[in-house]
Amino acid sequence: MSIARRIIEEHLVKGKVNEGNEIAVRIDQTLTQDATGTMAYLQFEALGIPKVKTKLSLSYADHNISESGKENIEFLESFAKKYRIVFSKPGNGICHQLHLERFATPGTTLLGSDSHTPTAGGIGSLAIGAGGLDVAAAMAGQPFYLKMPRIIGIRLTGRLNEWVSAKDIVLFLLKKYSVKGGVGRIFEFFGDGVKSLSVPERATITNMCTELGATTSIFPSDEATKKFLDLQGRGNDFAELKSDEEYNEVVEIHLEDIVPLIAKPSSPDNVAEVKDLEGTTVGQVIIGSCTNSSYKDLAIVSSALKDKKIKTKLNINPGSINVINSLKKNGLLENITGSGAEICEAACLGCIGIGQEPEEGIVSLRTFNRNFPGRSGTRNDKVYLCSAETAVASVVFGKITDPRKLGECPRIAFPEKYLHDDCLFVFPTEEDIEIKRGGSIKPLPLKEPLENAIKAYVLIKVKDNITTDDIMPAGSKILPLRSNIPAISEYVFHNLDSSFAKRAKEKSGGIIVAGENYGQGSSREHAALAPMYLGIKAVIAKSFSRIHKANLVNFGILPLEFADKEDYERIEQSDEIEMDGVIGLLNENKNLVVKNSNIKLKYELSKREREILIAGGKLNYIKRAMKDEA
Repeated sequence: MSIARRIIEEHLVKGKVNEGNEIAVRIDQTLTQDATGTMAYLQFEALGIPKVKTKLSLSYADHNISESGKENIEFLESFAKKYRIVFSKPGNGICHQLHLERFATPGTTLLGSDSHTPTAGGIGSLAIGAGGLDVAAAMAGQPFYLKMPRIIGIRLTGRLNEWVSAKDIVLFLLKKYSVKGGVGRIFEFFGDGVKSLSVPERATITNMCTELGATTSIFPSDEATKKFLDLQGRGNDFAELKSDEEYNEVVEIHLEDIVPLIAKPSSPDNVAEVKDLEGTTVGQVIIGSCTNSSYKDLAIVSSALKDKKIKTKLNINPGSINVINSLKKNGLLENITGSGAEICEAACLGCIGIGQEPEEGIVSLRTFNRNFPGRSGTRNDKVYLCSAETAVASVVFGKITDPRKLGECPRIAFPEKYLHDDCLFVFPTEEDIEIKRGGSIKPLPLKEPLENAIKAYVLIKVKDNITTDDIMPAGSKILPLRSNIPAISEYVFHNLDSSFAKRAKEKSGGIIVAGENYGQGSSREHAALAPMYLGIKAVIAKSFSRIHKANLVNFGILPLEFADKEDYERIEQSDEIEMDGVIGLLNENKNLVVKNSNIKLKYELSKREREILIAGGKLNYIKRAMKDEA
């Protein structure tokens, strides 16, 4: 069977492993980051569990690492000590890169409150992004529920040409499938071409398959995996994982056919060949983020910059402090600094609009995974996504340039051993700790049980592919408010409609109407939690992204779909929506009807999910179940 199916079966708690069935799997590891972690831990605390029940749980601080809202960091570190969670201090690195280096292991399950958690699939871990409440439940020993995805085998053959990289492979997939082409799917890579890719290269692909909407993606664990773990001093964590190549569907990619690619503004699937955009003036280049910040990525950049001066602004965001130290030890850091580039802290930074905002109107070239409008922190931004190779070529020439014009491609030799200093990890002890709760840490809001009759106004009607950045923006102003739901709720849909929160409060809540793939992008549960606080009762859409739909259920908001998608045109903002007998219809698994227009609304929800909605959310549901068990 496939590697993904084998891991699922080994961790199966409930259900049958057939495509489309709801299954529950045991979770070995969890991770959070500081933008999602505070709320996840408040939710865990509300369950009354004395310590985490997973084999390993980690709390990373890599998003809001500035002094703004430092109470969150103090809370997270003290909380981690109390509940036996490993804490990674600010400056240690980006959660996905650090987890790959120090903790991810083949054959384990990992659930993270960040959509790019599948990065660990590069090492053979079944790693899935989810909302913080799902992660809190996993830390409490609850299984993770999902519909069994369709497993797509991606056979890689041959070898990449010089100056073509793993980033180009995943951009190729985005061009082929689009940002919603992976919904309900696991992408599993196999074939002779896999052998030519190192673990960091594989992790680049699994990281960015998230942009396809995939549940997760995974590579085999083989000699390349063993080499990576040996270099990290973790050889004992190695376990071989081979696929029997049994998939629901197989797609073949000849690596020699891949060329340097680039995603144009403002979507990761707006992909073109680099050569078709050559000559475009570039005003800013950033190399790094969880997608392309490994030793190999930055070693290539270093080699390309040797004895050269950059012609446009270049920031380097390393994936971890270990990457920086390893580059320094091997004499590669001085090429970067000598070129005029700026080495920044090992953190997310510009990827979520924390600094590094481009000037309005200039082209910003980034090796990140997302370029949604305004995500950079600048309205009307022009963010392009590309490989480290294309980025460094463009900074050398001052304009978008095919990296093959740099000449002979350097051969990157891995060090005999990566430097790894774990001094910025705080490991659990038996010490009794008092949790620090600064002024920004507010009580967790809860929702009342579902109403049987819903009567509410449509507060906003939005188009296809609305992202969680559109619903709940990131950035240096808003990010510190993640643990203060009353305050952050003022920014729901702020960039699309700044009056939304005011209108929601005036109407005592309401309904959202949306197009296809509503809620794509980040796993941030605040895009459901803050609307719940504002009284949103339902979202009626043509379709939903996986994680956001689960978050809506978790917080008691009905995720409803048009039975006839053309009915989307029949509802407008300010229309009144009435639905009667909601609880009875959910219990009987029957469709709902908009009373005053006869529009039929369907839903794809398991019995458990419907019970969660009726209870008013997952926290209420779990607490009730735990009480019944007691």
